[in-house]
Amino acid sequence: MKQALFSLFAFAFLFYYPVPSEGWFDETHVAIAKVAGYSKWFNAVGPDMIKEKMGDREGHNHFVNNFRGKEITSEMVLAQAEKYNKIDRHGHLYGAIIASVRDYLKKRETGKNAEYHMAFCAHYVGDLSQPVHHIEHNLFNYTYHKDIDGTVDEGILGNLDKIKIYPIRITSEEELAKEIARIAILSMALGYKLEDEYRVLTKEEAYQQLSHSASLFKAILAYVAGITRAEY
Repeated sequence: MKQALFSLFAFAFLFYYPVPSEGWFDETHVAIAKVAGYSKWFNAVGPDMIKEKMGDREGHNHFVNNFRGKEITSEMVLAQAEKYNKIDRHGHLYGAIIASVRDYLKKRETGKNAEYHMAFCAHYVGDLSQPVHHIEHNLFNYTYHKDIDGTVDEGILGNLDKIKIYPIRITSEEELAKEIARIAILSMALGYKLEDEYRVLTKEEAYQQLSHSASLFKAILAYVAGITRAEY
């Protein structure tokens, strides 16, 4: 009986409460973009501002509601790209990264300014390292989400050296999808570890996660810079 009541409560909680799609706080997103070497780092917070007007249509680009044990693959990442900017309570963060890179390359092909699309990409890659953006939207997620978002936000712009870049090389969309899946797997595992231990992220864990995002975004910047118009 207790198990049945708990299951009923969990269903009601998820049904009636909106999906949390917050991400790292603003300074943290800026820090990731700066460390990656992005010249328009100040635009990295834009997607969170846009959520204020677009609601779920933008918000669902910021997370994936993975149940425990979910297999994350590059095929899954690529399939999510078709859901970009669409309503989907399960979320499609991984595909949003792919789609924003595609939009950047397409816009650049026209000779027009494509940087806003890269700013979206910067933000999504930042969200990729936020561990509770990869786990079920349950009571733990709602309880600790904002605390985890702000783990290192205060003073982070004075501690950029704590975000460490490691080498990632991307030469194709398929390789990008594999790297997204790799980081998503690490982030989901950490998210469920936090849930099992019922605690917030430590500062050391946060900086390690941010290093994944900064390293991937730096690789994406190098990848798009190496693609000529004729190649795309």
